[in-house]
Amino acid sequence: MARTRHPSGNLPAEITSFVGRRQQLGEIRKKLSAARLVSLVGPGGAGKSRLALRVAADLARGFADGAWWVELAEVRDGALVANSVVAALDLRDQAGTQPAQILASYLREKRLLLVVDNCEHLLGDAAQLVAEVLRTAPNVRVITTSREPLQVPGEQVVAVPPLELPAGDGTESLARLRQNEAVMLFTERAAAASGAFQLTTENRGAVVGLCRRLDGLPLAIELAAVRTRALAVEQILERLSDRFALLTGGSRVALPRHQTLETTIDWSYDLLSEGEKALLRRLCVFAGRFTLADVESVCTSDDVPPAKVLDTMTSLVDKSLVTKQDVGGLACYRLHETMRDYATLKLRDAREEMVLEERCLEYYRLTCLQSVDQARYRLVDWLAWADLEIDNIRAVLHQCVARGDLARGLDIAASMGYYWITHGTTESTWWLDQLLGAEDADPATQVRAYYLRGWLSLLQADAAIARPWIARAVTTARETGQLTKLSESLSIAATVESVAGDLVAARRYLEQAEEITHGLSDFPATIELLLSRAVLALVEGDLDTARTVSLEGLRLSREAGDLYQVEAMLGNLGMVGVLAGDLHTAKSRFVESLQVARQIDNRLGQYWRLAGLGWHAANSGQLRVAARLLGAAEAVATGVGADIMGPAVPLLAEAKESAIGALGAAKFESEFELGKHMSRDMAVRLALGESTQDELAVQDPVAPGLLPKRQAEVAQLIAEGLSNRQIGARLFISEATVATHVRGIMNKLGFNSRAQIASWMASSKQ
Repeated sequence: MARTRHPSGNLPAEITSFVGRRQQLGEIRKKLSAARLVSLVGPGGAGKSRLALRVAADLARGFADGAWWVELAEVRDGALVANSVVAALDLRDQAGTQPAQILASYLREKRLLLVVDNCEHLLGDAAQLVAEVLRTAPNVRVITTSREPLQVPGEQVVAVPPLELPAGDGTESLARLRQNEAVMLFTERAAAASGAFQLTTENRGAVVGLCRRLDGLPLAIELAAVRTRALAVEQILERLSDRFALLTGGSRVALPRHQTLETTIDWSYDLLSEGEKALLRRLCVFAGRFTLADVESVCTSDDVPPAKVLDTMTSLVDKSLVTKQDVGGLACYRLHETMRDYATLKLRDAREEMVLEERCLEYYRLTCLQSVDQARYRLVDWLAWADLEIDNIRAVLHQCVARGDLARGLDIAASMGYYWITHGTTESTWWLDQLLGAEDADPATQVRAYYLRGWLSLLQADAAIARPWIARAVTTARETGQLTKLSESLSIAATVESVAGDLVAARRYLEQAEEITHGLSDFPATIELLLSRAVLALVEGDLDTARTVSLEGLRLSREAGDLYQVEAMLGNLGMVGVLAGDLHTAKSRFVESLQVARQIDNRLGQYWRLAGLGWHAANSGQLRVAARLLGAAEAVATGVGADIMGPAVPLLAEAKESAIGALGAAKFESEFELGKHMSRDMAVRLALGESTQDELAVQDPVAPGLLPKRQAEVAQLIAEGLSNRQIGARLFISEATVATHVRGIMNKLGFNSRAQIASWMASSKQ
């Protein structure tokens, strides 16, 4: 399934349309109106995912915070189920809060529909996560798909059988057949495959026979329909019937449905060339999305040379055996979970499983190692690559842990530092803690891993945990003569002590780092030293030193193209402005830092800068803007599991009290709540001053007359809780016209939910 962003969620958009399932659609809607958990249960290939998607798309508008899709097919370890839900909800694991706690905090006040797809291989962990969501988030509804129920209290199960079959006597009219679910699916896919297929009097008998022969299984029907490119329906039916007859001894005994699906896939597989067969079975080594470059590096051989990969992949996509999707302008591929299971069996039969697993592991290990020192200088592109490949990397790490191949696993995990600190802080510590016992690890990898483990603990505001890891980095780097890493490790050790309040130890580490760094002419060592000096100076209140070293760090980081450090140095300079009471410097530096944080999608950085700009607004008389930015900062903090720490704590508390004193508690709370419900993008735009004057006026909930009369009437009725149909009846306009007005209101106000419109209307009256 190709993925696109949903205006109020992340529902995937399928390449092909949904057909049929009228009875199941009605049953699911009915049960979901009375229960908070509905599980769609059925065999592989029965179309559970597509049915869940259709229901979610139909019901999304009824949930103020949208419908959200969680895909578990690529997840190999149950411990990462919560991480997958966090990622699907566009949240981040970037601080010390466990993913399950992030979800509990974020979902507590949300009204949304959560769809958790393909739970069967992680049933216990998925059930535990869903039960916790239902317990902590009373306004969340959940749909799951699996081959068996989750056994969660309150679960309502809907069996997903194959599609409705046409009558076997061939007497139904063409008009009636065109309304049959199985026939609809076959004719739609056949027309897409061949470009000219139609159901006719001549072929209807064969179409009916084929749909019945395939037991109405959607995946089997799709695979057969693709063959209309080269064969008539009668020929497809004949050849499939011959294959089924071999399994039943020539009788007409029906096979179990799982055998029907496997036999259909077998038939499609046997029609492939040897090169296509080899490539298809080898693709199962990838757990998630993969690119042509991945395939060329892992799956090629004499029978599938790299030069043939593109043509072979195109052929497999054309035959519906592989799914293609575009991610950021790059063609990516994936296997349907049923097809991956089948390909895995074929790979074992060909005795290639161990060879391919080894190739895959080495490919990702070498790729990660080759990028580790350069990732910081091309961070935007590298993070995009890591986000695309993370499921494969997780699968390889899981394999290393399971096999006890800790040294190579540590090579990979320690090379992913910038991904972990921006996407998976607690996940990374989970991997590292399983791998750091590797006694045969390369010394460079050991130092990198110890340093990263300490850095992650520092980001989690846990100096006590960070200290021993950084100490091990220092010792190992010194013993193995890695001077650059020794300098970096001593500098971060100083930062840890500054945060912990042991300034004597911090100065001692800094002196040692400075002694080494001056003779290296090395950017990473120099920038880490400058950052550590700036942190100590800020803690001591030495603003001149903090300003001087941060400016030097900013210059060097910009020259090197290190965006992460550019953001950090700008943040330091913003804090210097705050502590000095220099409003202009604070704002300009926080604005620049926020721009970079948005560019690299560093949510923790966005949180800190939104809070800093909220402080600026409070101290420059923009009290409503201050309240909104502080509310938006709190919402972003919830989404990353973070808290403001250090000297910013009392300053932000003072800013909040100042705004409350000027606005009054009720008005401040109204503005603060509006900020919490703003989209993150809109909050960042407001903080950066990117909105036009008209848009800024619209964001002011006390400004009257901002909407045309009809839109204002619709907004008022939304605030009263009326549905589009009820609004249409009240205003004597069609439901479609109401929907148009709602979209217009959202576009003008920069909102993405009806709840935000209602909140805006309520605050306008205060």
